[in-house]
Amino acid sequence: MDDKQWERLQEADYLFRKMVRRFVKERDRVSVEGIALPGMLILQKIIRDGEQRLGDLAEQLDFTSGAITALSDKLEAGGYTVRRRKEDDRRTVLMGITEKGREMVERGGSIGERCITLLFEGFTEEELEQQSRFYERIISNLEGFSETLLKLAQQNAEAPVPQAPEQKPRTAAKKNYLSY
Repeated sequence: MDDKQWERLQEADYLFRKMVRRFVKERDRVSVEGIALPGMLILQKIIRDGEQRLGDLAEQLDFTSGAITALSDKLEAGGYTVRRRKEDDRRTVLMGITEKGREMVERGGSIGERCITLLFEGFTEEELEQQSRFYERIISNLEGFSETLLKLAQQNAEAPVPQAPEQKPRTAAKKNYLSY
C-alpha cells in the first residue's frame, strides 16, 4: 500500500469516527417527553415485536447491558413500560409497553421520521443504495474487530511483532489525521 492509499484510509477512518461521535452527541441531546431517543427505539421495538427480554433488546439494538438497564429504569419510572417475570421461568424478566408508552410513541412518531430525513435527505436513490452497501460492509468488517485488536495489543505487549510487508512503517511525513 502506498502512502497516498494509506492517507485515504486514514481520512476515511477519521471521517467515520467523527460522523459517529457527532451523531451520538446530537442524538443524545434530544429527548421526547423526558425519554432519550434510544429509549424511543426500545418502545418502538416492543410495539413492533411484543414483550422483550432486556438482554434481547440490548443485543438487537446494539446497547450495552448497562445502557439497556438505565434506559429501561427510566422508561419504567416514567410509566411507559412495565416489567414482569415469566411464569414458567422466574429468572426471565420481560418488558412490555403501557398505554401511556403507546400514546407517547404515537405523539412522537414524527420525530423518528424527521431524524431519518435530516440525516439522508438530498441523497439520490443511487447514493442511498451505495451508502447501504458501504454500511453493510463496515458492519461485516466489524465482526471480530475488538478481538483482533485485543490480541494484537497483547502480542505487542509481550514482544514486538515484526510487521508484515503490507504494514510497513509509514514515512515521517506530517500526519493529517488523528489516529489511535
